[in-house]
Amino acid sequence: MPSLPSLWRDRNFNMFWFSQTLSVAGDSFSLIAVPLLVLDATGSVVRMGLLTGVSGVAAIVSGFFAGAVVDRVDRRRLLIVCDVGRFLLYGAIPVTWLVFSPQIWVVYVAVPLAAALGMVFQVAYVTAVRNLVDGDRITEANGRLFASQAAAGIGGMLAAGVISGAFGPAVAIAVDAVTFGICALGLMLVRLRPSERAAEPLHPWRDFVVGARFLLGHPVLRALTILLCFFIFFDIGYTDILIFYVKEELGQSDRTVGYIMALGTAGVVAGSLAVAPLRRRFGFGASWIGTTVIAGIVVAWLGFTASIPFIALLAMAKVCLTTIGGINSMSLRQQVTPDHLLGRVTSTFWTVQRALSPIGAAVLTGLTARFGVTQVMLLTGVVLTLVGVAAAFTQVRLARPELLGMD
Repeated sequence: MPSLPSLWRDRNFNMFWFSQTLSVAGDSFSLIAVPLLVLDATGSVVRMGLLTGVSGVAAIVSGFFAGAVVDRVDRRRLLIVCDVGRFLLYGAIPVTWLVFSPQIWVVYVAVPLAAALGMVFQVAYVTAVRNLVDGDRITEANGRLFASQAAAGIGGMLAAGVISGAFGPAVAIAVDAVTFGICALGLMLVRLRPSERAAEPLHPWRDFVVGARFLLGHPVLRALTILLCFFIFFDIGYTDILIFYVKEELGQSDRTVGYIMALGTAGVVAGSLAVAPLRRRFGFGASWIGTTVIAGIVVAWLGFTASIPFIALLAMAKVCLTTIGGINSMSLRQQVTPDHLLGRVTSTFWTVQRALSPIGAAVLTGLTARFGVTQVMLLTGVVLTLVGVAAAFTQVRLARPELLGMD
């Protein structure tokens, strides 16, 4: 098989990569600076939580519509519009704060609207990768994007904390707004291949059903979607349980928790860089099933050790493994979904997974309170391992499922 040209020489992809990385850095700025601004203005953790909740609802609602919109408009222009919108929304906060006077209502208007635009951006971004690189480069492209996003997330949060401490959170949000403006300018230099447009009129519920039908109609995506529902339901509470275990049961400090979480983020980078070589060597099935099974074993093991260094290494390994599985499954959806359906399939998949997340988190943390970390980590690890084992009895096991149905 002839070697493929390096993505590092693809100016178009590199400009998109730079813009997306900057966009993630902006998102990570807002994760730190916005809560600090609300806390400074109100002194109320309840007001902080309310803003987070409203923003989460806005993202879910916009996700329901996002795929239908993405499949009917120019995707590059939509990405630019989303970034310009976030530039204006986040920019309104420091302008109000620094030029006029603090107005908390501006935050409660701007941040949820920005979260809604962010969800549309994410769906459009997934579809744009399909129009940016060849099908056999999608996994590699996603790996690079995920790795840089993880690094940008760490750097953005650190920078947001430093700037907020030195100049105030309003200034940090101003920097956040600027990143979205630069990202929009960068995307203007990107050229995507023409995409197929959905011909039927926009109808949110019907479009959601269309996306669900495709997911359930494709033998590999159907199995993956069902298996991932079980995986995410049991995995979503993992981080909360790990933090509880380290801080409450092992009596460690917030700093130790932070170190473990940071090392976990390093696992995202490692998994992102490893996914393309692993898929090329072992194929989709072996790499997805293998990493899922091992991730389950790692989670089960976590509940039986009290060694902080070993917990940190296991946490990094778990994140690395689930990153490899996640990029593989997303890349496969991009490869096998018809272009005119990709937005709706993506938003349907994410909406289903997000709907399960709060239920899973509540169930797992409730079980932890009643039975303890060791038992719940063991249960979670067993379920994740069984998900991988069950996948071996479906067409997920195929080395190249993207070729299924092709002559």
